[in-house]
Amino acid sequence: MPPTKDRYHHGDLREELLRASLQLIESEGLAAVSLRKVAREAGVSPGAPYHHFADRAALMSALAARGYEILGAAMTVVRDSAPDPRTALIAMAEGYVGFARDHAAYFRIMFRPELSQPEKHPDTEAAGEAAYAVLESAVADAVASGFLPATDAETMALAWWSLAHGMAALTVDGKFDLRATQSGTTPEALTTRITHIFANLIDHHPA
Repeated sequence: MPPTKDRYHHGDLREELLRASLQLIESEGLAAVSLRKVAREAGVSPGAPYHHFADRAALMSALAARGYEILGAAMTVVRDSAPDPRTALIAMAEGYVGFARDHAAYFRIMFRPELSQPEKHPDTEAAGEAAYAVLESAVADAVASGFLPATDAETMALAWWSLAHGMAALTVDGKFDLRATQSGTTPEALTTRITHIFANLIDHHPA
């Protein structure tokens, strides 16, 4: 392999290292990721990653932040394109599960603070809060529309997140797709069914 300076511009190297990290997570799991192994995967010198990441936690933190940014942007599009707040919340839960399915490597690191150490990397923590704020704004819209009760909006936001995150985690672990197959349906159809059941419970039993 040619040396780093011949293969990548300064900004391109960071992106290549992130790409290589994702590939390692997808193929070998989180435990396989080290700066040395990422450098080898990217075809650069062992010291090249240290130009951008002080240690493994900094690399993991950058991956988590990128994942939150992708998720937040996707949720914003879903929220803004929905015809009403109720539909927006349902579609956002489904989209969250879809994000986990399509970006499993990001999802695996985003919720492992012992690896990414967000307390040492404020950008990552800010990215996570920004993504959650999209859900909070959708819940606020649902409260304003009368779909959700105004008395406990924060709890309702957490409830929607818990619903979506539970399905997403089961999806990444392969359990959700297995249950869908056993039930004679698709994972997407099962996700839709569950989110609609949750929404209908709120419709019929307001807090």
